[in-house]
Amino acid sequence: MIVREANLNDVQAIARVHVDTWYTTYKGILPESYLAKISYQQRESAWRKILENTTNSSQFVDVAENDSGQIIGFANGGKERTGDRTYKGELYAIYVLEVYQRQGIGYRLTLSAVDKLSELGFNSMLVWVLADNPACRFYETIGGQKVYEQQIERGGVMLNEIAYGWHDITTMHDRISSR
Repeated sequence: MIVREANLNDVQAIARVHVDTWYTTYKGILPESYLAKISYQQRESAWRKILENTTNSSQFVDVAENDSGQIIGFANGGKERTGDRTYKGELYAIYVLEVYQRQGIGYRLTLSAVDKLSELGFNSMLVWVLADNPACRFYETIGGQKVYEQQIERGGVMLNEIAYGWHDITTMHDRISSR
């Protein structure tokens, strides 16, 4: 398995991972009618725009490939989007196909994201996650502290969202590297 920087040739595969993981992760959390509206084409368009702009911004996208070269996960991050005074970097999204979860791929993608944030000059990080998402345990395992909570609306349903924060991402880097 390798982790590498994404390019425009990866758009279709990233969209597939994004949509497929939303179905498996958020089933029972988000309304089925909301999930049914998410399409590969919609996500391809969004990811194409993101990847076209990563060279001119403080944003990055990394992908994880299996031994056959198939993209099985991705991480997207960059500058914290709300202007938070404490946390300067943000992990916008990280998804790994269900069949590849619990194999260390999330750790590898997170480690790569932390390295990229450091290269961009960000020494702290946030990640927002739905409170009912099983990934909350992952963020707690790598030292994330619950720092904010908010309610968001998706598909006509109000959901709790938690921000996990790291004041110093070098400590998270050390924690992940020792796994």
